Amino acid sequence: MTPAESVAHLSPERWAQANRLLIRKALAEFAHERLITPEVDGEGYAVRSDDGRTVYRFTAVRRALDHWQVDAGSVTREREGSELPLSALDFVIELKESLGLGDAVLPVYLEEISSTLSGTCYKLAKHPVTSAELASSGFQAIETGMTEGHPCFVANNGRLGFGVHEYLSYAPETAHPVRLVWLAAHRSRAAFTAGAGIGYEGFIRAELGEETVERFGRALTAQGLDPADYLLIPVHPWQWWNKLSVTFAAEVALRHLVPLGEGDDEYLAQQSIRTFFNTSDPHKHYVKTALSVLNMGFMRGLSAAYMEATPAINDWLARLVDDDPVLRETGLTIIRERAAVGYRHLEYERATDRSSPYRRMLAALWRESPVPSLKDGESLATMASLLHVDHDGASFAGALIERSGLAPAEWLRRYLRAYYVPLLHSFYAYGLAFMPHGENTVLVLRDGVVRRAVYKDIAEEIVVMDPDAVLPPEVARVRVAVPEDRRLLSIFTDVFDCFFRFLAANLAGEGILAEDGFWRTVAEISREYQEANPRLADRFRRYDLFAPEFALSCLNRLQLRDNRQMVDLADPSGALQLVGTLRNPLAGH
Repeated sequence: MTPAESVAHLSPERWAQANRLLIRKALAEFAHERLITPEVDGEGYAVRSDDGRTVYRFTAVRRALDHWQVDAGSVTREREGSELPLSALDFVIELKESLGLGDAVLPVYLEEISSTLSGTCYKLAKHPVTSAELASSGFQAIETGMTEGHPCFVANNGRLGFGVHEYLSYAPETAHPVRLVWLAAHRSRAAFTAGAGIGYEGFIRAELGEETVERFGRALTAQGLDPADYLLIPVHPWQWWNKLSVTFAAEVALRHLVPLGEGDDEYLAQQSIRTFFNTSDPHKHYVKTALSVLNMGFMRGLSAAYMEATPAINDWLARLVDDDPVLRETGLTIIRERAAVGYRHLEYERATDRSSPYRRMLAALWRESPVPSLKDGESLATMASLLHVDHDGASFAGALIERSGLAPAEWLRRYLRAYYVPLLHSFYAYGLAFMPHGENTVLVLRDGVVRRAVYKDIAEEIVVMDPDAVLPPEVARVRVAVPEDRRLLSIFTDVFDCFFRFLAANLAGEGILAEDGFWRTVAEISREYQEANPRLADRFRRYDLFAPEFALSCLNRLQLRDNRQMVDLADPSGALQLVGTLRNPLAGH
C-alpha cells in the first residue's frame, strides 16, 4: 500500500461530512452536559464562541432527559456576517474556555478529535449497508458494521498511538483479520490464574492446538530454554511492535520474555478495540489483550495484578446468577473470563504507583464465547447496534422491530425484560452494579426479538455497593464505597441517560414509538418487577426509581478534564462530574 492509498478515505467531501456529523454531536452532548447553553434563535438555536465573534446555528428537537436531537443538515457556522465551513477542530478551540479545556489537555483532545474524524471518513467510504440488511447479518458483521462508537463521548475514537497502517489493520470497522503474537513469559515474573476446574496445560492446548503448542515448545528448546519454565501470553501485534519490543527490551534480552511468533487462529477486533473474537473457531474464547493506546479517557492496558483475581470474580458472579430465580427467569447469562495471565515488570513496578500505565502493558484474559449457548434459530448482536443509524437515517432497532412483526411497545417490553430487569434485580437484591453499556452487552435474538441478554467485561467493571454484602476474600476488590445518594445513578446514568435516552429519541424521530410511549413502557416493566418482588419493598423506597429527578452525571466533562485517566477504577464515584439534575422520565408514570 502506498502512502496515498493509505489515506484514500480522506477526501474533501468526506471530511466535510465527518466534521458536520461530529459538530452535530458536540452541540447535542455539550448542551446536554450544560457546557454550552444554546439560545433560542428564530425557529432554531444558536451557540456563540467564547469571544462572541463566531455563531453556530441549528435546529433541534428537545426531548426527555434534556436530550438535544440536532439536525446535522441544519448546522451553520458564521463569523461577523460571513459563513464559514464547519471545522470540528476550530469548534473546540473557539469554545475551549466553555469546555474547560486546559493547555495540557487541549492539543491531546484535538488529536483525539482528528482521529475520530479520520475514522468517520473511513466508515463513510465503506459500501453502505442498510439497517435492514444488517439486521439479518451475522454477529461479527454487525459488530464491525457499527459507525458511531460510544453515544455520549464526542471524541470517542481517538486510538492515539495507531498510525494509519495500524488503524487499517486493527480498528474494528476495517474488519481486518488479525493473528495474535505469542510470547513465552518466565514463571518467575508471570502468573496464570483460571476458574474452577481449569488447568494451564489443558486450557492452552485447547486454545492454541497441539501442533502450535509443540511448535512454540521447540522454539524455546532451540534456545536452550525449558518450556516448563514459561507461560504463554497472547499479545496484540501493535503492543509487541510498538511497546514491548522496546519498553521491555531488558526482559527480552534476559530471556524473561521470548517472542514465539503468531498463532494460527484469525481474530476480529471488537468494538472495545483490544478484545478479539476468534473467527477461525467461534466456539473458542475471546482474547482480551493489553493495548497501550489512548482511547476515550484511558490508556487501554491490562493490569497483571488485576488479572490474578479475575477468574474467581467471574466464578462468584456466575454462581450468583445461576442461583437466583429472578435472574434465571430473565434468561440472563454472563460470559465468564475463564483464565488470565499477567506479567510483572519488577523495575517499572518499583518506579510507579498502582494506576501507572507502565503496570498495564502485558496481560491477557480469555472470555467465553456466547456462540456455544445459541439454540436453533437464535443469533447474536452487540447491544450497541440498537443505537446504530444507517446512511438513510434508519435505525437498527427499527429494523429489528419491523422484522419481529410485533408492536413497537411489545418489542420494547421483551428487550427490557431481558436487559433491564436483571440490572434492577442485581441492584436491589445485591447492591450489585454492572457497566451495562452497549459494547458490554450481547443480545440473543430470534426473528428480530430479543430473547435474552449476555453481560460481559465482568471483573474490571462490576461493583458491589452494599457495604454489608458478604464476599469471598478473592472477590473483595469489587466492593466499592459509593455514597448512598449516588448508588442509583448506576441505573439513572448508565442505563437511562447513556443508552435509553438515545434509543428513545431514535425511535421517536423515525415515528416508530412516541417518546412518552417508550418511557411509559420502561415504567410498566419497572413496576412489574417491583410488584413481583415485594420482599425488596424497603429497598424500592430507599432507592426510588420514580423519584422526580436525579443528578446529571457528565461523561464528556471527565474526558475534557483529564483525557488520560478519567476515573480511578478503585473509586469510580469519586471522579463523577455532577452538574444539576435531570427530570426523571419515569416520574410522570
